[in-house]
Amino acid sequence: MNYRSFPRNDDIKVSEVGFGVWSVATKWWGVDDEKLGISLLQHAFSEGVNFFDTADVYGEGYGEEILAKAFPRSRDKRIYATKFGYDIYANPGERKGHSELPQKFSADKIKYSCEQSLKRLKTDYIDIYQMHNPRLDFINNQEVLETLHGLIKEGKIRSFAMALGPDIGWLEEGLQAMNHNPIALQIIYNLLEQEPSRSLFKKSEETKTGLISRVPHASGIMDGTFTNEKIYSKDDHRSHRKQLWMEAGLKVKKDFEFLYKDTGTTISQAAILFPLSVSNICTVLPNFTTHEEVDEFTKVSELTPFSREEIDQIEYLWKNSHSKILDQPFSNSLTKPTPL
Repeated sequence: MNYRSFPRNDDIKVSEVGFGVWSVATKWWGVDDEKLGISLLQHAFSEGVNFFDTADVYGEGYGEEILAKAFPRSRDKRIYATKFGYDIYANPGERKGHSELPQKFSADKIKYSCEQSLKRLKTDYIDIYQMHNPRLDFINNQEVLETLHGLIKEGKIRSFAMALGPDIGWLEEGLQAMNHNPIALQIIYNLLEQEPSRSLFKKSEETKTGLISRVPHASGIMDGTFTNEKIYSKDDHRSHRKQLWMEAGLKVKKDFEFLYKDTGTTISQAAILFPLSVSNICTVLPNFTTHEEVDEFTKVSELTPFSREEIDQIEYLWKNSHSKILDQPFSNSLTKPTPL
């Protein structure tokens, strides 16, 4: 496993392949067995994964508790990134479908959420504390920023970041977030969804903001779990994607055979390798649901990076064909304001 440092903090080195804990902490990805979830986390760690991305809202805190269960010792060997913002305390109970809970970013709520996350993680510090899907009104909120800097001074968090979402879009949000010197910005970036993240790369370099890339397999298209015949259960996160877009993605997928055919590389691995071709992307978060996937996905860090010719061909396909075929609406703070 290779490791990359965040441009703003050389002390925080993360594995190129990280672990998105939501795949073992919610029912959205098909893993609802704790023993399996813990063994997947431990297996990934044994393969060199040291970056674990979770959130207080995942399973109402379970996404943090399962990390403490999987790793009761040697805290300094792992980098924990968790998130805050959704008010799980005033709104208990599993949320329905893909609906968002109300968000609260007051100073008191941030401090309380941090304390609860520390308890669930059974640690005395959080490496990266991320605002979870913030809109512009809170990205630029001085009280929020002062509170986060206060938590750093207290030693409760080492750094703060912003995770954009919940869906595709949020370009202006990302651009403005980087004005506040976060250690990182979490984005969606994959072979089938290259914008708007491409439009964030230049400013990321200018501001020394690291990037955390999630959804490398485009909700199952690029790892073979989605087919035209596949029907996801209503509990599965992937069921919320537009069927027509998913079907278009399957057609486009065939254009990427040059990245893996006759190379010994799988399409799943090529999909993870793609975001790693961006220098400021520090880690990629695939969804691990089986031990076979842990073995397959973690080996990506050992693969030869894409050549300049391969990257140019990907860009050519995107600009001249794929961006039109895979066009979809982008969300922003106006179309999806802060849920209250």
